[in-house]
Formats: sequence, C-alpha cells, structure tokens
Amino acid sequence: MNQSDCTIRNASPSEFEEIGKLLISVYSQLEGFPKENDQPNYYKMLANIGDFTNHPETELLVAIDNNKILGAVVYFNDMKYYGSGGIATQEQNAAGFRLLGVDTNTRGKGIGKLLTQECIKKATDNKREQLIIHSTLAMKTAWKMYENIGFKRSEDLDFMQGELAVFGFRLKINS
Repeated sequence: MNQSDCTIRNASPSEFEEIGKLLISVYSQLEGFPKENDQPNYYKMLANIGDFTNHPETELLVAIDNNKILGAVVYFNDMKYYGSGGIATQEQNAAGFRLLGVDTNTRGKGIGKLLTQECIKKATDNKREQLIIHSTLAMKTAWKMYENIGFKRSEDLDFMQGELAVFGFRLKINS
C-alpha cells in the first residue's frame, strides 16, 4: 500500500460503525491514554462517530484503499460544533479537526498526514484563518507530524478532560 493508492473522501453512513470500531481500537491501544472504564463517554462518542455528521459543516473523512478503511478524522468547518473543553469552540473564522486515527497495521505510511492535509485544504478552500487541533501526551508521535506541517503549540487552547491533559495546536492559514 502506498499513499497514491489511498482515497480520502466523506464516509458513508454504512461505514460509520466500522470507523467507530477502528478509532476505539486505535485509542484504547495508546500507552497512557484513558481506558474505556476511565472515560466511558469518550469511548461512546468514538463508537457513535457518525453522529458528528448531524452537525452543519461537519464531515467525517475516511482514508480508503481497496475498500479497506485505513483511517479517519472529523473535520469541523465551524468551531462551535468542535465539542472540546477550553476556549477552542469560541474561536472565530477557524476550522478544526479531531479524532484522527489510523489503523495500527498501516501506521507510518503517511495516512495521518494525508487526512491532515485534506483538512488543511478544506479550511483553506473555506477561507478560514486557522486550523485548530488538540492532542494528548499519549499521541506524542503525531505531534512531530503536525509540527512538520506547520502547526504550533498553542497553550491558550489547553484544557483538562477529567484527569487527562489535552494540548492545543494552531495552524495559521494564508488566505
């Protein structure tokens, strides 16, 4: 599998359940990330990932290769639906993405980067001034990718989700 074989598109409702299972699998395997019994509502949200598409200007993007789901991310063109703690949902003229996950069998092949670049393209096409994301220490491997793309740590976006520290990043978009 290589990046050029991968298609990024909006997920269809028939794929929502499989994407939820993929994200639960990915997040539950992260070292230091809360388990389902620690944050049951978070895992319920992952299982029902397709519900995000009920919000205006919110898309569930999926990376597909040979009809196999390799990864997914939720893109928010309006931050008021972003649903995080902290101040991020009040940001104006900003887009965001959350819940990016890549199948453990296809990690390191650039799928997360492709999904991120699609979100950047959408934010740019929609004339947003910035793209906001959050991450945790358990997802530190992704931080390097985000920073290489141009995201900068933004401490004003940090918040605590229960016992879990959540860290904000911003990418300024040249319109």
